Amino acid sequence: MSISSIATNKAPSAVGPYSQGIKANSLIFTSGQLPIVPETGELLKNDIKKETRQCLENVNSILKEAGATLENVVKVNIYIVNMDDFSSINEVYEEYFNEHKPARSCVEVSRLPKDGNIEIEAIAIL
Repeated sequence: MSISSIATNKAPSAVGPYSQGIKANSLIFTSGQLPIVPETGELLKNDIKKETRQCLENVNSILKEAGATLENVVKVNIYIVNMDDFSSINEVYEEYFNEHKPARSCVEVSRLPKDGNIEIEAIAIL
């Protein structure tokens, strides 16, 4: 089995002892992406649509570094601190996954790293 780390400056650096993503043979696993702007390190807050968009852009950047696109995604996990944001998140999510609809989970959690409001991770296959 071939396993390699994925690293790109087009997504935020890991905030702990882990990789932005891992490629294992033809599978790609992204770490959870907070709505952090890679160029500034700023954590977006107070606008769940912008936050969702940034998370998905970060995931997409990691996938691109590994040679994949959002079309390769088979599973998405979304963690949010307020389920009342579900419909707003779906509006943005559908911009990225319109025709292609991977399996997905969306779970409300009590707290996320850096007190973010949303975190998104994906699994893709090449």
